[in-house]
Amino acid sequence: MAYDIRMGKLVSGETVIGKYDAGAQELKDPAVLQTLPTQQGVQMVLMPMGYPFDNDFQGAVSMRHIIYEYRNCPEDLKTRYMEACSNLTLSSGGLGGMGGLNLRGPGKGPGLIK
Repeated sequence: MAYDIRMGKLVSGETVIGKYDAGAQELKDPAVLQTLPTQQGVQMVLMPMGYPFDNDFQGAVSMRHIIYEYRNCPEDLKTRYMEACSNLTLSSGGLGGMGGLNLRGPGKGPGLIK
C-alpha cells in the first residue's frame, strides 16, 4: 500500500512527518524530525512523537495543529520514515548527500540520520 507521506511544522515549532489521512484530516503514526549541529554539519534525528514515553510510531496529529506544510518532502526521508515505522529495509543505496540512518527499529528509540 502506498502512503501519502507529508511533513509539517506544528504550532509548537516541532517538525513532524507522517502518513496523511485525507478523510480524518490528520497525520497518522507521526515522527518528530530534529536537527543536531555537529562539526561535520547537521545530523537529523527521527523519533516517535511520544518519545521517550512511547517508543512506537503510533497515534495521530490533527492537521489543524500544523501551521506550515512543507511543499516537498525528500524521498530519502520518506523511505527512512517508512523503514522506521515498519522495521524493514526498503532500499540498499545511500541517501544521496543526506548520509546514513542508524535505526534501532520500532520500540527501540529514535533513529539517527547522518
